[in-house]
Amino acid sequence: MSATSIDLNSVVTLVIHHKVRSEALPRYEAWLRRAVKEARKQPGHLGVNVIRPDGESGMFTTVVRFADAGQLQAWIDSAERAALIEEVSPLLEEGDHPLVHADAEFWFTPERGGRAQPPRWKQALLTYLVIAPLTMLIPKLWAPVFARYPLLGGMVPSNLLITLCIVLPVVFLIMPWVTRLCAGWLSAK
Repeated sequence: MSATSIDLNSVVTLVIHHKVRSEALPRYEAWLRRAVKEARKQPGHLGVNVIRPDGESGMFTTVVRFADAGQLQAWIDSAERAALIEEVSPLLEEGDHPLVHADAEFWFTPERGGRAQPPRWKQALLTYLVIAPLTMLIPKLWAPVFARYPLLGGMVPSNLLITLCIVLPVVFLIMPWVTRLCAGWLSAK
């Protein structure tokens, strides 16, 4: 599936928390590489991000994106994933914790531990601070292409390309990184 044929409204995300036993970290890392490789083979797979633990917590968070809910459900129900979960279970302290998210709000969903979700104004401000610079930079980067190919520079095609070049990096790369970086501020009262 090409990036231009993805319906961004149907993208779903599987967020998995694994608390790994300290003595099992090397085996878990090897398992994780195999699991990510297997997920990448699945129809509709759009990407995987792994957030490794800070310090001694042992909590790994894996974010897996699929083009639609049916493709994600097929992966969740697959024999391949079932075998992977059976294999990894002895390495985990608290089992497998998959959560399915159909929107971008998962960026701000705290890990287990009783913390509340950050106030909406903090979510909006952080999202604005990420997107605003991109809306100034991306059009300038496309300007030479639009000048050379006027059909692409039309109102609809140029906006579709620019929006795609903003949304995909924000969803798949920037916001997961920024929310980890700003976690202290987001969770502060």
